[in-house]
Amino acid sequence: MSNDKEEATSPSKKNNNKYRRPKPWDDDPNINHWEIQSWDPEKDSLPGGNLLEESSFATLFPKYREKYLREVWPIVTRALDKFSIRCELNLVEGSMTVATTKKTSDPFVVLKSRDLIKLLSRSIPCQQALKILNDDVHCDIIKIGGMVRNKERFVKRRQWLIGPDGATLKALELLTKCYILVQGNTVSVMGEYQGIKQVRQVIIDCMKNVHPVYNIKRLMIMRELAKDPKLATEDWSRFLPTFKKKNVPRKVPRQTVLEMQKANAQIKEDETNGGTAKVEKKRVYTPFPPAQMPSKIDMQLDSGEYFLSERERKAKKMAEKYENSVEKKKERKIEKEKVYEAPSSKKKEDTKSSDKSASAGDSSLDINELKSKFAKAATKRKNDEGSNMSDFIDSSVTKSHKKKKRKKDKH
Repeated sequence: MSNDKEEATSPSKKNNNKYRRPKPWDDDPNINHWEIQSWDPEKDSLPGGNLLEESSFATLFPKYREKYLREVWPIVTRALDKFSIRCELNLVEGSMTVATTKKTSDPFVVLKSRDLIKLLSRSIPCQQALKILNDDVHCDIIKIGGMVRNKERFVKRRQWLIGPDGATLKALELLTKCYILVQGNTVSVMGEYQGIKQVRQVIIDCMKNVHPVYNIKRLMIMRELAKDPKLATEDWSRFLPTFKKKNVPRKVPRQTVLEMQKANAQIKEDETNGGTAKVEKKRVYTPFPPAQMPSKIDMQLDSGEYFLSERERKAKKMAEKYENSVEKKKERKIEKEKVYEAPSSKKKEDTKSSDKSASAGDSSLDINELKSKFAKAATKRKNDEGSNMSDFIDSSVTKSHKKKKRKKDKH
């Protein structure tokens, strides 16, 4: 019973191969189902001999490509004539058109020629763009313009793809075996399906802020693992690196920085003044928000200014300005007149007495200083005279003269 219920409740799976009969080449190991077979006009032919309807594709090109396309267009026409494809360059409208003819035998070549004119309009050189006509070469034009909103950020991430002197782009080309050209808001890729798929993933990751170097490292490891036949059927996830995003701290807003500085300064002041920082009181939680501050219109309504006309408001402002200027003029006039005010009688007496005492003190000090100076000068003069006389008299003569005097006194 339980099994019946489960079958009833479970949704019925769709069988897409219900009416498909098995083919003998389905399980044949010698047949490669992914191989792209080239068109041979001698062996392969259409059921009616030619195409029933004409197919055409057109694309626009920028103004700066006009000169180059005019020079190169004969080469393009010769290359498309081999496949019986008609091409047209319209310089008035700025467009390129390709279309099939009655002689066209390959039905897929018109899509290849469509890709050719698209690549030429995206600044790919003619010799490189003509390789798209080969069966084993495919292309993809990846639009990257709308992936990033900020223009500066978009330019920075687009530069990541190119790298210094085109080193990153060259490494990506060697690993994926594709031709890559970054032009404006698009990236043009030419190569095999597998390589184009890898390049597209790298470009999308780059626009999502993942540097191409990480994916290049991953592709290098995958290329080395593909060389080993033992690991061909195994899962490679254990060998491949996983790069996790790191949460980079955002820049702190200026307002919060100023608030923190203010709080730190307040704590320092409290420590210097009181010895210990003041403990802030816990705020009582209230579910109601604080009262709203009155707006400019509310203040005008309170004062009655809101109901005045524009002319009356201007007149009121001018009157207020005039009153303020009159008050300031009066204050300045009072300050100027203070200089010319005569001092009072008490102030005069005080100033006279202070001048007298100062002059008396100065005179007494001057007399004492003069006396001491004269005394020092007199003593100095006496010393100088004695020393000067002794310098001119010979000491030996004076001694002999004294001895003679003593002998005479004895006799």
